Amino acid sequence: MKEFTVYIDGAAKGNPGKAGIGIIIYDQQGSVIKKVSEYIGIATNNVAEYLALIYGLQEALILKADRVSLYSDSELVLKQMKGIYRVKDNLLSQLFLLARHLKKNFKKIEFLQINHSENKEADRLANAAILK
Repeated sequence: MKEFTVYIDGAAKGNPGKAGIGIIIYDQQGSVIKKVSEYIGIATNNVAEYLALIYGLQEALILKADRVSLYSDSELVLKQMKGIYRVKDNLLSQLFLLARHLKKNFKKIEFLQINHSENKEADRLANAAILK
């Protein structure tokens, strides 16, 4: 069983504006096994958060994860993924469907909300992508 901890964040300078995603994946021993910092063009913060989620899930699958604990400071994305909030926006609905599809590939996945202050490294990677 491969179990990973994934921290994700999306950032947009302006809403919409230049946007980036940041992802960090840790193994069970707490070692960093992957960092991602990607510029995604002009997007809203919520689109950036969803793309970070999708990218993080894809990376975990590429690394052959069976179980994932995914941490984010995006209340909207996490509550939509848990079925607590409805997805109303058309583009977010499409991204939600893709994320839900990826989620099915794991034996276990949990979505955990953290404070922005606990997500500094993923936030730094997302913001660094905007400056590239």
